[in-house]
Amino acid sequence: MGDMSVGHQMAVGEMALGNARLVLEGEVVSGSVLVRDGRIAAVDAGPVAPPGALDCEGDLLIPGLIELHTDNLERHIQPRPKVDWPHMAAILAHDAELAGTGITTVFDAMRVGSVISDGTGEYRKYARAVASEVMAARGRGMLKISHLLHLRAEVCSETLLEELDEFTEADRVGILSIMDHTPGQRQFRDISKLKDYVCGKHGMSEAQFADHAAGLTAIHARLGTAHEAGAVAAARRLGAVLASHDDTERGHVEVSAGHGVRLAEFPTTLEAAQACHDHGIAVMMGAPNLIRGGSHSGNVAAAELAGAGLLDILSSDYVPSALMTAAFRLAGLWNDLPRAVATVTAAPARATGLTDRGRIARGLLADLVRVRLVDGVPVIRGVWSHGRQVG
Repeated sequence: MGDMSVGHQMAVGEMALGNARLVLEGEVVSGSVLVRDGRIAAVDAGPVAPPGALDCEGDLLIPGLIELHTDNLERHIQPRPKVDWPHMAAILAHDAELAGTGITTVFDAMRVGSVISDGTGEYRKYARAVASEVMAARGRGMLKISHLLHLRAEVCSETLLEELDEFTEADRVGILSIMDHTPGQRQFRDISKLKDYVCGKHGMSEAQFADHAAGLTAIHARLGTAHEAGAVAAARRLGAVLASHDDTERGHVEVSAGHGVRLAEFPTTLEAAQACHDHGIAVMMGAPNLIRGGSHSGNVAAAELAGAGLLDILSSDYVPSALMTAAFRLAGLWNDLPRAVATVTAAPARATGLTDRGRIARGLLADLVRVRLVDGVPVIRGVWSHGRQVG
């Protein structure tokens, strides 16, 4: 039943949430949570709540959501092609948006590895500068939730090794994922899907796309092997969890396992997801995939992996609010709310070595979300990060 204790009288500086349905590991129980100094001091089963506790009116109380891969910060910094929005304003807006969706820990995903020879400036360097600005905002107490870094190491680039060298252990890089967007493989094995995506996003003509694809293919042939090895070495140097990206074949997973990968982002086939589980690699899929009923790139559906028992973690990817919605959608598919909630809380915490959050248990951070279902839609009624209400 989790970490239960007897009722407590609240002291000065404490906060309690009572009359809630607590989503714990493997069960949902009625009870209350006492918070002290930003951590959970007690978890009590039953109707008795500390005097002065906030009445949750029977709402669900779940751990704060943990987001491992989101493009949301990039979207705020570049809201339109070639628009560079003031970075600190973008960081604060991104932070507030995530807090409002119940996310209390985020690994801000930033691409490292740029293409400079084509002269377009579409894939310019930006990660080091933005990471420093996020760290500055965090150090000055400007952010509502916990921010760590996720470096997306683009193998098919020209500057990957130089950009990785700019990061140190002090940057708190939690995840380093190895990406390879060479045309005709992995996520865009069907190159027509890549063409639709790139031409739609950047307004390229067919001739321009052909030149673009040929250029990337040539870059990969020249630098791909060295870049992959360099990314693996950088993860070790930074103490980051190593992740793969868009594994498509069992062979991809075999290579990932050899590198020490612990997390697979968005495997594109059932074969690859099964291979990940065979190697003890956690499988993460996009919440938008689950909500939409399939991948926008034509790859395996998250629901199919969920039905096969091969889905461990959800990521909001490009829609922050999708994380909460998808968790409850998954609860319906599995008929198991605690298991579904774990895919956005305990499982991502475990995959990234965060032992101080992801569950409602005594001693852990008081990252909590109050949720009520209205006509099957999860409505967030309160968000607390380190015991402080942020949403």
